[in-house]
Amino acid sequence: MSKVVEAGWSPSSWRSKHAAQAVNYPDPESLSSVLTKINALPPLVTPSEIERLRFQLAAVQRNEAFLLHAGDCAESFDACTQENISAKIGLILSFSLILIWGGRLPVVRIGRIAGQYAKPRSSGTERIGDREVLSFRGDNVNGLDPNDRTPDPQRLLSAYFHSTTTLNYVRGLLTSGFASLHHPRDWSLSHVRSPSLRSEFEKITEGLSDALDFSRTIGVDSGKESVPFECGGGRGVLGEVDFYTSHEGLMLDYEQALTREFPFLESPSGASKESGYYNTSAHFLWIGDRTRQLDGAHVEYFRGIRNPIGIKVGPTLGDEELTQLLEVVNPNKEPGRVTLITRYGAGKIENHLPGHIRAVQASGHPVAWVCDPMHGNTLTSGSGLKTRHFGTIISELTSCINIHTTCGSRLGGVSLEFTGELTDEGFSVTECLGGSMELGEEQLGLRYQSFCDPRLNFEQSLDVAFLVSNYFKEARRGTRGETNIYTALGGKK
Repeated sequence: MSKVVEAGWSPSSWRSKHAAQAVNYPDPESLSSVLTKINALPPLVTPSEIERLRFQLAAVQRNEAFLLHAGDCAESFDACTQENISAKIGLILSFSLILIWGGRLPVVRIGRIAGQYAKPRSSGTERIGDREVLSFRGDNVNGLDPNDRTPDPQRLLSAYFHSTTTLNYVRGLLTSGFASLHHPRDWSLSHVRSPSLRSEFEKITEGLSDALDFSRTIGVDSGKESVPFECGGGRGVLGEVDFYTSHEGLMLDYEQALTREFPFLESPSGASKESGYYNTSAHFLWIGDRTRQLDGAHVEYFRGIRNPIGIKVGPTLGDEELTQLLEVVNPNKEPGRVTLITRYGAGKIENHLPGHIRAVQASGHPVAWVCDPMHGNTLTSGSGLKTRHFGTIISELTSCINIHTTCGSRLGGVSLEFTGELTDEGFSVTECLGGSMELGEEQLGLRYQSFCDPRLNFEQSLDVAFLVSNYFKEARRGTRGETNIYTALGGKK
């Protein structure tokens, strides 16, 4: 069996390079023992699923589909619960339904879930009170408690099992009728407290219900698809969706341990008995803004795996460096391989995105362009809480859409940090300012639950969905322009 790998690459070749954001473990023998154990454990995802995602991302690159990449900034072990997972998947489904209705395009759903436990930090230490302690690096490295900051390899093993549990429950939900379009109201609508959002969402679900009733009347549905799953009904095209997992490929020891060689089901070159290396910890991984050095360990690792990959693109990345990165990770210009996730900040996007688009166009590399309007727009409130303003978020998003249009390109997706989490009292979190809820600074502390970056709550997330959906609907009808929704939601002129 011949191997299809890049020259000089192996799952461990990254070790010859400098690894940014590396974790120093005080007990190397314990780390080695844990990695050996993980290496022997089963894959979380399969090569066929990974190849299917590559195929669908190639459709995004051709503007035949739209990518929704969403979830928590960083997952926590404690949040691995039935309620939290169901709420997150329900929100992703609700968001994608709104996009499909407005854009009439398939939506590729990738969750920041089942593995997003690590977080990069700008400093290795932080000051808490009068103490200087190691920075919290995520649940798969150390604890949030200042007394639990020593990196512990056992947390990598715990991350594997929490990821497995999460993915198992997600698969169970999506194969047992949770995503059925026959009852979209059951997803999350009962938690929408904004009357205007509820009204908009009801218009969509009622329209869908009418369309489904019509399809059943003229016989598009088979009889079995109309029967509930629990009563022996089939899932069919209306009851099951593709859903993929992702995380930042930060912890290279862990990623290597879950990198496995598999034969290709269909050889890329047409030859028989070829094989390649897949990272089986997730379907999709991305390189962060702090780890995308051309001569660094992360780029070296990413260039050899078959998974589709994302690259965070910020204001510090030059046009030429971007095209050099593409040459390293995708020298054969394979479709579906690379997604560029831009994250500049609302005040900087005009200065950087046009040059990046032109550079990629000139290079001939196929990419999916995705907007992350979250990471470049973080601020600190008067009370000291980290937050983001909804108006600034949608300003970067709409600027991104308009710049792509001007440059003869097209935005292919959005990457959002959001949550469908509710408090015990049934209220959404309060971490980002503004939106249709008009959340003010004095309300941030009411239900601020993130231990990482602030997330859009349920209502604010649907605000974004309606905004993007409305844009695509107007584009389809040839009536594109400044929308009332954008203005009503506090978008900056």
